Amino acid sequence: MKKLLLASVLCLTIILAACGSDETSGDSDEGKLAKLKEEGKVTIGFANEKPYAYEEDGELKGAAVDIAKAVFAELGVEEMDSELLEFGQLISGLNAGQFDVITAGMAIKPDRCENVAFGDPEMKYGEGLVVQSGNPLSLESYEDIANNPDAVVAVMTGATENDFLVDAGVDPDQILSVPDIPASIAAVQSGRADATTGTEMTIKGAMASANSDDLEFVETFEQPDVEGVPSYGAAAFNLEDEELVQAYNEVLAELKEDGTVAELLEKNGFSAQMNVVPDEITTEKVCNGEL
Repeated sequence: MKKLLLASVLCLTIILAACGSDETSGDSDEGKLAKLKEEGKVTIGFANEKPYAYEEDGELKGAAVDIAKAVFAELGVEEMDSELLEFGQLISGLNAGQFDVITAGMAIKPDRCENVAFGDPEMKYGEGLVVQSGNPLSLESYEDIANNPDAVVAVMTGATENDFLVDAGVDPDQILSVPDIPASIAAVQSGRADATTGTEMTIKGAMASANSDDLEFVETFEQPDVEGVPSYGAAAFNLEDEELVQAYNEVLAELKEDGTVAELLEKNGFSAQMNVVPDEITTEKVCNGEL
């Protein structure tokens, strides 16, 4: 009986040791990067926001997408799957494991840095404003919206502009939440909103795509004097994927230095002079609120 009990204990010990060995040689050693290299594929979460990341004729395009493609190709990951979500769902989707990285030109913000690990900044951008043709309410700044309690502004859910508007004194009741940029443009066209705001390139491009005489881009728009303007966009990863972020940043630095990033920005309508991130701007400084 004792021999049988001893044999059972030894067998159980061997099984447990084997299980521990398998676990140790799994993701903890190999990490996310090794897994992506082995599969040769990365899953990207994006919001339909041109020219950062958008889908056209079944193909994922945009400046942030092109930069991510270039980086992952250098890392040995050639294939890119994509998942389209509303902007406000990107971070929760990332942390739920729906995809490996967010590439949507997402602005680095201190509160977001608590929930995701941003890569190094890839682009710099400001804000823009679209109003009804003729600008009947004479809106040229966020302060103008704040000073007119009857003005309604449509903004994409989860976008930084929500905070910018509130910081500028706009009553939250004046903000009409919409799922994406096309919906914000449609709100102004239909008269449900007097204006819509977003990053300059996005909002100007969306207005051009709408091809409507009912809309006008405010060329005299005053950039808001609030924390977070200008914004710095970057890819975002799960907080646990430190090795992947480091590898991504190393390749990104090389592509910045050889001019590839500037070239990809220009290809998507950005200005190498206005939208390239200065070397002194780092994710750590933005996350710490130093900028």
